Amino acid sequence: MQEIKCPKCGEVFKVDESGYAAIVKQVRDHEFTAEIAMREKALENEKQTAVELAINKTAAKSGQELAEKSTEIARLKGELQLSRANADLAVKNAVAEKDSMILELKNKLALLGSEQAVKEQSLITQYEAQLKFKDEEIERYKDFKAKQSTKMVGESLEQHCEIEFNKLRATGFKDAYFEKDNDARTGSKGDYIFRESKDGVEFISIMFEMKNQNETTATKHKNEDFFKELDKDRREKNCEYAVLVSLLEEDSELYNSGIVDVSHRYEKMYVIRPQFFIPLITLLRNAALNSLQYKTELAVIKNQNLDITHFEEDMNDFKEKFGRNFRLASEKFQKAIDEIDKTIDHLQKTKDALLSSENNLRLANNKAEELTIKRLTKNNPTMQQKFAELQQNK
Repeated sequence: MQEIKCPKCGEVFKVDESGYAAIVKQVRDHEFTAEIAMREKALENEKQTAVELAINKTAAKSGQELAEKSTEIARLKGELQLSRANADLAVKNAVAEKDSMILELKNKLALLGSEQAVKEQSLITQYEAQLKFKDEEIERYKDFKAKQSTKMVGESLEQHCEIEFNKLRATGFKDAYFEKDNDARTGSKGDYIFRESKDGVEFISIMFEMKNQNETTATKHKNEDFFKELDKDRREKNCEYAVLVSLLEEDSELYNSGIVDVSHRYEKMYVIRPQFFIPLITLLRNAALNSLQYKTELAVIKNQNLDITHFEEDMNDFKEKFGRNFRLASEKFQKAIDEIDKTIDHLQKTKDALLSSENNLRLANNKAEELTIKRLTKNNPTMQQKFAELQQNK
């Protein structure tokens, strides 16, 4: 039984276990429910307060962020406007510069066009003048040939070249040799030979052949008809170059174009018209001057080689004579050596005999020194008695 006191009247009464448990449960449930209700209310209040606080914080933060974003947007708008202004200015400057460059290029193009037109006109004028001069020269040569015989045509071409050379001989070719080739010992000869030397060293030589033909001549020769003979003359006269001065094949585009190199057929050979006679000599001469130093050095080396050859000849002669004398001396020396060897052999035999005699004498001496009375009478009683008696008498 449990005692329970009433909180109002103070009366104490007893209840059994089940009743006590029911009362306790009732009281506990009531307090628990009240506690829950109170706590729910407190939680609700706290929740409301937290929500309001969160709303306030969010509103404040959102306002700050909004203000910052508004400031950023304003800054970006300013930068965008400035960039647009700069871009517009750059475009305007570029357009202005482009227009200026276009104008400058147009001016330069116009100037170049004017200069090109002037150059073209100048070239046309020069070409026409050269063409006119060439036509006049061709006509002059045709007229010149028509008035002369075949022999006179050839001789006049040679005279023309000689006169052109003599005009410059005193100033440009004062140390040069230019004369007709009169040496026909080999069966043929050229027309002219040009040679030039410096300090005793020849640095250029040219064999010239002049060829022309009369319009009335039935046989028409070609330049290549004379290549082989000209090359032969060049080699026989020891010339470096061969040049055919020709008026043959007057309508040939090849030979009328200027200096023609035919070295693919024959070494160092050229075909020219008479107007290129002096220019070709000048070209070949100037080119040869560049190699003068090497030719001078080569001549020195050749002279040195010649001296060396003489030296070698003298050396070989000396070696041959020395070799002969050496062989004779060697033979006599060998004979002497043989005699010495024989003498040495004989002396060696004598030495061996003497050594043998010495050995025998030594053995004899040793035996003599070892000889005693006792040994002599060892096996001879009679002699022992005699020597004993002799000893007693002494």
